[in-house]
Amino acid sequence: MNKTNKKIIAQNKKAHHEYFIEDTYECGIVLVGTEIKSIRLGKVSINEAYCQVAKGEMYIEGMHISKYELGNIFNHDPDRKRKLLLHKREIIKLGNYVSREGYTLVPLSVYIENGKCKVELAVCKGKKLYDKRETLKEKHIKLEQQKNLKNY
Repeated sequence: MNKTNKKIIAQNKKAHHEYFIEDTYECGIVLVGTEIKSIRLGKVSINEAYCQVAKGEMYIEGMHISKYELGNIFNHDPDRKRKLLLHKREIIKLGNYVSREGYTLVPLSVYIENGKCKVELAVCKGKKLYDKRETLKEKHIKLEQQKNLKNY
C-alpha cells in the first residue's frame, strides 16, 4: 500500500474568492540552500504569488520564503524567482491557457509530500465583482442551512 504523507504548509485562501478555478496541477519546485528548512518551519507565503511561462520553463514569482534563522551568510534570497518542475507538454498546455484573455496561473497551496516540497497550481479566470457577491451569497445560504439542520 502506497500511503502518502501530505502536510500542508501554506494556502492561498483568497484564490477561491478572487478566481474561478478551471484546472489544477501538482508540480515540484527547485529550492536552494536553506529554503526547505524554512518551508518545513512554515515560513512561506504565497498570497501574492503567481506563475508564468518563460523560455519553455515555468516560474513562480512573489512567493516569499523567509530566511532561515539558524543559517549563515549563504542564506537564500527570500523573494527570488523559483523554477517549477512540470512535464514539457504540461508547460506548453499551461502556456496556451495563459495566452488566452483572462486566464492566469495561481498557486493554491504549498505542501510536503513524502519529504518533497510540492506546489498545487491552478489555471484560473478572474471573477467580476458580481460573481464574488454571488459566491458570498451562496456560502451564506449554505451556512444558514447547516445551522437550521443542526437545530433539528
